Amino acid sequence: MSLPRIQPRLVRRNLQLPLHDFLIPTISQPVRRRFLSTTSKNNATVSTSSSSPADSSKPLPKRKPLTKEQRDFLSSALRVNQAGELAACLIYTAQTPPIVNAHPHLRPLMAHMYAQEEGHFNTFNSLIAKHRVRPTALYPLWSVLATGLGWSTAVMGREAAMACTEAVETEIGGHYNNQIRTLLEMFEQWEAEGYEVGEELQDLVKTLRRIRDEELEHLDHAVDNDAKKAEPHWLLTNAIRLGCRGAIWVSERV
Repeated sequence: MSLPRIQPRLVRRNLQLPLHDFLIPTISQPVRRRFLSTTSKNNATVSTSSSSPADSSKPLPKRKPLTKEQRDFLSSALRVNQAGELAACLIYTAQTPPIVNAHPHLRPLMAHMYAQEEGHFNTFNSLIAKHRVRPTALYPLWSVLATGLGWSTAVMGREAAMACTEAVETEIGGHYNNQIRTLLEMFEQWEAEGYEVGEELQDLVKTLRRIRDEELEHLDHAVDNDAKKAEPHWLLTNAIRLGCRGAIWVSERV
């Protein structure tokens, strides 16, 4: 399976631009129209008029600009989410050959989980490019570690591979929940102050919820396929969860 590659050149420029585009209100500008007179050709003249939308009297949405702290939060959220989804794709890529060779009946499940992770990765690729967010500088390191984790747990057996998924998705589910909670608290504060929430931010929350639910679906698949029978389960899962927490903390900042 081939993985999409992030194009750093798409986000290398204008890295200092804030994420105001999440909340910029749409401002309707009067349209200048030019039309010809219906008089004879010799007397034809060009005139101009200004026209405004029929609902020009309707007040524009009241949107509150993002603070620096909020911009930093959104930047770090998109950056770490993209890095995490890349790692997930690489884990499944490394796990699939050994697992499918030993357990052919798991081929559809592994393909399904990989396809969803690839979709998540593409989503965050688009978002960081759109909002000019710098990807993590530790791409090469996370790529090596994720591939190593996937391969090593796969050769340990089906149970260990599923325990890896269980551990990773447990951390990732909580991680997305924290992001969603922070955004909803932000929305609640704005609405209390009389501001409207921009559509892009509302769409971001919907996207995070969808991706979180799909990650938790993977957790359920792992448990259903004997993740708890990995030996030693507590040591393996806790070590992987600790590594995930460390990677999240670093990627949010670097």
